[in-house]
Amino acid sequence: MSTQLLVGGRIYSSSNPDATAMAVTDGTVVWVGADRTGRALHPDAEIIDLAGAFVAPAFVDPHVHVTALGLKLTGLDLSQARSLTECLELLRAHAAAHPDGPVLGDGWDETTWAEGRPPSLEEIDAAAPGRTVYLVRVDAHSAVASTPLLDAVPALTGTSGFTRGEPLRAAAHHLIRRAALGALAPAQRDRARRAALDHAAANGIAAVHECAGPDISGETDVRELLALEHGVEVRAYWGQAVRTADEARTLIKDLGVHALGGDLFVDGSIGSHTAWLRAPYADLDTTGTSYLDAETIAAHVLACTEAGIQSGFHVIGDAAMDAVVTGFEQVVAQVGGPAFASRGHRIEHAEMADADQIAKLAAWGVIASVQPAFDAAWGGPEGMYAARLGADRAATLNPFSALASAGVSLAIGSDAPVTALNPWEALRAAAHHRTSGHQISPRAAFAAATRGAWRAGGVRDGVAGTLVPGAPASYAVWEAGDLVVAAATDTVQRWSTDPRSRVPGLPPLTPGAALPRCLATVHRGTTIHAV
Repeated sequence: MSTQLLVGGRIYSSSNPDATAMAVTDGTVVWVGADRTGRALHPDAEIIDLAGAFVAPAFVDPHVHVTALGLKLTGLDLSQARSLTECLELLRAHAAAHPDGPVLGDGWDETTWAEGRPPSLEEIDAAAPGRTVYLVRVDAHSAVASTPLLDAVPALTGTSGFTRGEPLRAAAHHLIRRAALGALAPAQRDRARRAALDHAAANGIAAVHECAGPDISGETDVRELLALEHGVEVRAYWGQAVRTADEARTLIKDLGVHALGGDLFVDGSIGSHTAWLRAPYADLDTTGTSYLDAETIAAHVLACTEAGIQSGFHVIGDAAMDAVVTGFEQVVAQVGGPAFASRGHRIEHAEMADADQIAKLAAWGVIASVQPAFDAAWGGPEGMYAARLGADRAATLNPFSALASAGVSLAIGSDAPVTALNPWEALRAAAHHRTSGHQISPRAAFAAATRGAWRAGGVRDGVAGTLVPGAPASYAVWEAGDLVVAAATDTVQRWSTDPRSRVPGLPPLTPGAALPRCLATVHRGTTIHAV
């Protein structure tokens, strides 16, 4: 047995909020406390001087698309394009610099451009003549493609979501995405995955939940990802509906995935007008796209529950939430609340949920995997949500406080590459929601990105995501300034914010405050990132 003793730091531990030292033996936290006591108790330990650094449980991101994130990091990132002209210039330059292979770009958002529209087919063909080009919108639910790529997928004709010359949506987008990703060489995919997981570790993330599926990345991609050796732990979700327990077990065994959920689409996204709504969009006469009905949802959840498998769904619109809640209700009526809750079924995003639905989700033990950066990017009276839905409906989105208050367990993530893999930014967005009353405290947000995210992945040992004796030594070391204890709103006085409560502090997450810089990430005692 070997022991490391970290000293001279600030340890985020509920068991000892004033701790400056932590001992780790063979990948497990065995003690936290004061430096002098630690040195006395562990005289033979390897000493690691933290020099005042902040040590906290490592983050877990419960919703990531690893290969897509890596392709954005290593390829054509269009998220910084501030106009259609700039987007096309980036495409032209990238195509010229990479004369071979397909051109895949990610992250464009026409709602931020003066032109107010996506690239046309003619513009893409002119920027990259003769090339296979796939440019996916920031929300990953629509894309534009070049003529060579469109012509390579003859099944597009007559497919839902396809009108030549317009962005591809719904089933048409799924077809074109599979064709574009399938054109990548294995070495490209491998390089992308390693870049994504390295990036996760560099941001204090020790584990990610890959949200894969037949319409997202494909079987080959998820098999290759799970075979990859890397320090960041990967839990794989597969978004494919089943109807029987045997079918569920077979799919889990065949693919080697951990659960049947994640991006199992009930609907699409608000930005692409494919989220399934009760009433039409404010800026387009459509109620979006429905992929699964309540009966199919119920069959899938029942099959997974009987097989002992966690399930989950991608659900954004209010009509989509109606279908999910109805499907869940049917299964609860059949198997009972305790059996249903024992599987820890999940919903991803849950952007539009009313009070009655939230109460039911809480009663059934449903976990909500949410992305606060969505609100930071698209919320507010002038944001994309308001443009798509109108200000009143937009103000109801992402009700984190209502979910948490009702007892719904939250897990905070990014949906990377849709939003950046930056946990502190996500926590800041949760604590400073654009709609008053929807925010949660920094402490609650931090718990949702650590303990809550481990729980969302089926780890219910009571210590994962904490730094207490007996917990896995999965932590990150941060360069940070003063630590504070803050409530969800400055207008409310809480005992937890009183110094006498001895609640451990966190770096300030106020808008404009400098966020911590990751110095090292350790997972189960093994260093997976160090500067």
